[in-house]
Amino acid sequence: MYVCNCNAIRESELRGAAPYTCGGAEEAYALLGKLPNCGQCLDDADAILAHERAFGSRQIAA
Repeated sequence: MYVCNCNAIRESELRGAAPYTCGGAEEAYALLGKLPNCGQCLDDADAILAHERAFGSRQIAA
């Protein structure tokens, strides 16, 4: 799913950037070589980054 239509940034790309940044969406976008354009995606992107940092590395034992 695209989180940022202006820069064509996918949710998977943000989740992949999460461990390599400690800031918000703007820092993750910079890591991906992009800059926020209209800014409508930033709240959603921040939430995705926070969720990935909190739960992304945890695995459920089967």
